[in-house]
Amino acid sequence: MAAKMVLVLGATGGIGGEMARTLLARGWQVRALTRSGPTGLRAGIEWVRGDAMDGPSVRHAAEGVSVIVHAVNPPRYRHWDKLVVPMMANTLAAAQAAGGARVLLPGTVYNYGPDVVAPGQPSIDEDAPQAPLTRKGRIRVALEWQMEQAAARGACRALIVRAGDYFGPRAANNWFSQVLVKAGQAPRAIQYPGRAGIGHQWAYLPDVAQTMAQLVERDDLPDFARFHMDGHWDGDGTQMIGAIRRVLRVPDLPVTAFPWMLARLASPVVPLFRELMEMRYLWQEPVRLDNARLRATLGTEPHTPLDPAVRASLIGLGCLTAPQVSGRAGVGEELGTAP
Repeated sequence: MAAKMVLVLGATGGIGGEMARTLLARGWQVRALTRSGPTGLRAGIEWVRGDAMDGPSVRHAAEGVSVIVHAVNPPRYRHWDKLVVPMMANTLAAAQAAGGARVLLPGTVYNYGPDVVAPGQPSIDEDAPQAPLTRKGRIRVALEWQMEQAAARGACRALIVRAGDYFGPRAANNWFSQVLVKAGQAPRAIQYPGRAGIGHQWAYLPDVAQTMAQLVERDDLPDFARFHMDGHWDGDGTQMIGAIRRVLRVPDLPVTAFPWMLARLASPVVPLFRELMEMRYLWQEPVRLDNARLRATLGTEPHTPLDPAVRASLIGLGCLTAPQVSGRAGVGEELGTAP
């Protein structure tokens, strides 16, 4: 088992792609699974043919790795209940066959409902009771239970890093790029889904990837480890709006409300709206993850200030033009063509 070889499942997605780039820059050998695109070495990454739903192909791709990043999800929100748990089972079996590789799962806040925050307790730690309100939340709990059981029987090691809503220069499937702004368009308004005065937690993907990379490189973690990120906590829903306005240099850019009633009516036939409706509670009540354990382990949490993070995101999403994009924001251009 190579000390610094990783298999990334979901490398063409937001967090999977960010992890592939980050680990590659930190000296890792990176292998990625592709269902239909060309294989071979591209952008420094070894692409191999396979499907996360096919156990043998995942085990083959995982030969010799010490870490498997499980960042794969069914496309277009379809058949989550039938596909997500079997995909994790394949990953855990591949990790065991690779000699006990560590499985890294990018986690979410979906495991928790607003009632988990007790009076006087400002945020949620890793050991708080998990009481998901949604179908996706229940699936997330099931994935983590699979990982915990596999680690307990010595099949693999497991690492879960939970964070708020993702945004970033190469992340096109999230609230930031699909609701607040629209990828590929210069914003004429900001569409905000939250209630006035309600806090919301954001996570800048390059920071998430750096956090995960630092954790997987440690040799002092328990076999089953969980960490929360704080990311960017927008305490009243105005900080993200203000950052977008400042970056665009349009201080009076209008803010419109998200059409929740229309989304409810369309949700039976539009999968995206159905998924957005499930997550509505995160915009109605403050649900914040506590990163004390992460800070105690790493000393600090990787953190890009909000305005530079928003600027890189708007440039990467095609919402803002710039004469020269920073190296960090442009690193993924080659990988963006991957399968």
